[in-house]
Amino acid sequence: MTPRERLIRALNHREPDRIPVDFGATAVTGMHVSCVIVLREHYGLDKRPVKVHEPYQMLGLIEEDLKRVLGIDVEGVYAVETLFGFRNENWKPWHMDNGTEVLVSGHFKVTKDANGDTLIFPKGDRSAAPSGRMPKNGFFFDTIVRQEPIDEAKLNPEDNIEEFGLISEKDLQYFDEASRQAAETGRGVIATFGGTAFGDIALVPAPFLKAPKGIRDIEEWYISTLTRQPYIHSVFEKQAEFALANLAKIRGRVGGRVQAVFICGTDFGTQQSTFCSVNTFRSLYMPYYKRVNDWIHKNTSWKTFKHSCGAVETLIPSMIESGFDILNPVQCSAAGMEPKTLKKKYGGDIVFWGGGVDTQKTLMFGTPGSVREEVLRRCEVLGKGGGFVFNAVHNIQANVPVKNIVAMFEALKE
Repeated sequence: MTPRERLIRALNHREPDRIPVDFGATAVTGMHVSCVIVLREHYGLDKRPVKVHEPYQMLGLIEEDLKRVLGIDVEGVYAVETLFGFRNENWKPWHMDNGTEVLVSGHFKVTKDANGDTLIFPKGDRSAAPSGRMPKNGFFFDTIVRQEPIDEAKLNPEDNIEEFGLISEKDLQYFDEASRQAAETGRGVIATFGGTAFGDIALVPAPFLKAPKGIRDIEEWYISTLTRQPYIHSVFEKQAEFALANLAKIRGRVGGRVQAVFICGTDFGTQQSTFCSVNTFRSLYMPYYKRVNDWIHKNTSWKTFKHSCGAVETLIPSMIESGFDILNPVQCSAAGMEPKTLKKKYGGDIVFWGGGVDTQKTLMFGTPGSVREEVLRRCEVLGKGGGFVFNAVHNIQANVPVKNIVAMFEALKE
């Protein structure tokens, strides 16, 4: 099978010739730039600085030569802008605190504070307040919350939708060209069009805006999902209107080049439980998920991708009812997320994209042998009958031993 055929078959719950593999196609299925660097060295590929295509998590771009070595089956169409609100263009060198040289966008503008932390600025504008902080000798950025004092009498849902609107012709041209290039690789394609992530906590603080208004503090937002539900509904309602209008325009440019689309990265799970009840999920989030997913299924052949970390087993039936075709990252170490149980209960209704190896313990702290064993076991369970795309449980983090990453890919080939 071709990589695209392999992915399509798995997404339709039919067993392909081998399990399709994704690393690097989305912002939640990638690798830290340091891992991409050591893999290129391990396989003897050309020595050159690696591009950081997602600076928030410092994810490295996996280029064509490494994709071929690793057996990657999925190509990504990334969002128009990074999480800090600028395009990836005019690449320039930048050195991390440990001296590692990488390439970053020409709009990547940073300074150091008195502690030696790296501060990054929205839209690359140093005249604005910084929106991200990488601790000294750190490996990724944390969001800087820029929440103005809240006056209940003046709260306006319009302030929380200033980042949403009708897509521009320039952005439509970007998706047209990016999807065409992705499809020409022969791999399956997953696209991140943006605008459909209802309440994604990485987006609520708006690190891409120079002066965000509304409810932008993470804690305050979570409180609001209980105490200010009419406000949240107003935000989601207007966001959904823009999303559906934009999807119609994007479909006209992209068409059948795309096999899957990243809808939402809102996390609903902790290690032990969920952030909200099933009833809250169904009343506050599900109506908007369902509206978007129903439109996509009626008007396209795209499969819809839902990311949520944590112990979300109790929410999976509602996610399926919401119209999601794919669940990621499948955090098998969280409570209630045992692979055999998930496959038995839900494997016929939702595709598991991830879960192939635990990144919190096994991949980071295990041996190559323990990595191999876990990968083979997960593939045997989750891959049976299709409905599985291999990826780790979320992005591979900095400082993971290269021998363990290699062991993961060798186990896949095995």
